[in-house]
Amino acid sequence: MFRFLPLLLFLSFSGFAQQKFDSVYLAGIPIRTIDNPVLEEMSGLAFSKNHPDKFYTHTDSGGEAAVYVLDSMGREIGKIVLEEIENRDWEDIAVGPGPKGKSYVYIAEIGDNAGVHKSVKILRFPEPERFSERGALKPEVLEFEYPEGPMDAESLFVDPLSGDLFVVSKRDSQNTLFRLNSDDFGKKDVEAKEQVKLPFTSATAADISQDGTRILIKNYFKVYYWERTKGESVLQALARAPKELPYVPEPQGEAIGFQSDGRAYYTISEKRFNIFPVLYRYSLNK
Repeated sequence: MFRFLPLLLFLSFSGFAQQKFDSVYLAGIPIRTIDNPVLEEMSGLAFSKNHPDKFYTHTDSGGEAAVYVLDSMGREIGKIVLEEIENRDWEDIAVGPGPKGKSYVYIAEIGDNAGVHKSVKILRFPEPERFSERGALKPEVLEFEYPEGPMDAESLFVDPLSGDLFVVSKRDSQNTLFRLNSDDFGKKDVEAKEQVKLPFTSATAADISQDGTRILIKNYFKVYYWERTKGESVLQALARAPKELPYVPEPQGEAIGFQSDGRAYYTISEKRFNIFPVLYRYSLNK
């Protein structure tokens, strides 16, 4: 995380709403201000497949090793504690397919500001059938390395068609898309495979729609968007130039996620400069 860059960008792009964006989605509307101090550093959000009006979120480095469940209006529903796990630097969360055709929640412990961690991790667990005020479980862990050594990253999405996992780096001048196979969980000496360089830097969050046809990647001041045609791979889709979608400037926006039906996307910031996080919704322009 760049601690001062978000402030500079927030101030520099405060007039961003006057710029022109692609009209696929409408401008963001504030849904709810999150004033629970436990959730001040939300760094990812992903809508449930099994519970379409609910989404999962988590806090940043040093927070509780737990996934929180909120509804689409930003109201807290429950919490899932991950046993025998610590939150070293959780940076994104995704929902995607897992073993036996079940829907899984994936958490990316991929933050590495100083570039010192030889390996990083992705955790996963099956989506719960119901939510409680405080549930607990032990997740599966995938530990992996990058081809050229340690990298900082904050963005994860899971392809609902292939089950493959995609991580986007953050600090290189052109961010890099990496792929992990869906069956890499349980293996040793896993290395992420470099896919493509992207035409931006400082990526902080990503998501793919649950039908696999729409992809989002954001940085601190823009939201990039790709449409994926039938038969295309994720790599083929992201090889095209992205469109830019509406984005309400946030003090440190590190989370984005599609609504379950893809007809809206949501963003939220971590609390910075005494500004509480606000959940924004951007509806499809149809």
